[in-house]
Amino acid sequence: MKPSQPKLSRRVVFAGAGTAGALAAVAALLPGKPVELAAAKPVVDVDKTAGYQETPHVLHYYRTARI
Repeated sequence: MKPSQPKLSRRVVFAGAGTAGALAAVAALLPGKPVELAAAKPVVDVDKTAGYQETPHVLHYYRTARI
């Protein structure tokens, strides 16, 4: 007796995975809802060679890296 459902071939599985990956890549590139960033505070004039500075870029990193 033959099974009612044929087995999936390796080629069909890889084609489906490739299609899903391509769709995910396209979805990541499509413009979505615009993200509003908080207004960055102006950086206080300090010695630029002083090392670590809390710039808007650094503050953004720490906001997005929170767990």
